[in-house]
Amino acid sequence: MRKVQIGMVKPGDKVAKPIFQENGNVLLGEGVELNDRYIDRLCNLGIDFLFIEDGMTADIIPEDAIREETRKQAVDTIYKTMNSFKDQTVSKGRTIAPDMGRNFRAVFGQIMQDLATRPNMLVNLSSIHAMDGYLFQHSFNVAVLAGIMGIAKGFNRNQLEELGIGALLFDIGMTKVPAKLLNQTRAFTAEEHKVVEAHAKDGFDILRKYHDISIVSAHCALQHHERYNGSGYPRGLKENDIHIFGQIVGLADTFDALTSPRPYRKRYTANEAIEFLFAAGGTFFDLDLIKLFCRHISIYPVATSLLLSTGQVGVVTENNELAVHRPRVRIIMEANGTMPAEPYELELKDELYITIVKEL
Repeated sequence: MRKVQIGMVKPGDKVAKPIFQENGNVLLGEGVELNDRYIDRLCNLGIDFLFIEDGMTADIIPEDAIREETRKQAVDTIYKTMNSFKDQTVSKGRTIAPDMGRNFRAVFGQIMQDLATRPNMLVNLSSIHAMDGYLFQHSFNVAVLAGIMGIAKGFNRNQLEELGIGALLFDIGMTKVPAKLLNQTRAFTAEEHKVVEAHAKDGFDILRKYHDISIVSAHCALQHHERYNGSGYPRGLKENDIHIFGQIVGLADTFDALTSPRPYRKRYTANEAIEFLFAAGGTFFDLDLIKLFCRHISIYPVATSLLLSTGQVGVVTENNELAVHRPRVRIIMEANGTMPAEPYELELKDELYITIVKEL
């Protein structure tokens, strides 16, 4: 299979990886043949790329960090919990979801089990979902990224659990923000900024009411928009005054937000997002934390189509942990626009004269 931009999809192409609704259920499953109606519907849902079946890349299968069933159960739990808080007052928080701590402890436990079975720590989050489901899928992705970071930092089991629960629920305060603000395409006014920024404190106020959710986990909600140079909110904390959990969740939040399509902009590629993070080192985030984070992110995920400096088009078949920016690629189109008689692969870490121009 290979990943393609929605504008390159044509009727007759078949879906190679499921596309998810906001609650984690499958919108279009593997093997569904696309037609004009389906393609228009996907565009209207804000889906900007998908995986399609392709004879030359049939054996290329991107391996998600987390099993599909784990993702579905986690997103469904996030979806039900966050929806239960909408239109409710913070003071009623404890009665809205009395088993929230226990439920999310089980969810993160399953995520950690999936991560423990991986042969390496290089993360590829390649699921596709409707834009309406951004908040729920985003919370899940942030928890996976935070879990990887916690493992890399050597956190013990209790620390990982506190971090994971905080990461799954860090954006729960967003349930207090009017939907029209979250979906608008114009810039926020100063007053609207204040409304949106209140979600960090609102989330903390919700979580700290639960006896089975630690105050450290609650600080993931409070501090995920604090920035290393003191320019963040709500308290303008600097450097190590920001709890390490808040720093990790803030970094994971930023990366996943950049690499997701939003109503007001296109998604960044993983490579572009990492460039942004490195530029923010020492200002928005601790540079050492960024370096650790980027060592575990797949810059060019398996099945990504790339334009090479030679004019050839290749599809990523494998990533190398020691050279994440130089994957192995299968050439599916030569520089003159013809397909090779037989597909062949290039190991870019050895082909030093070849550079990657862009993702396709």
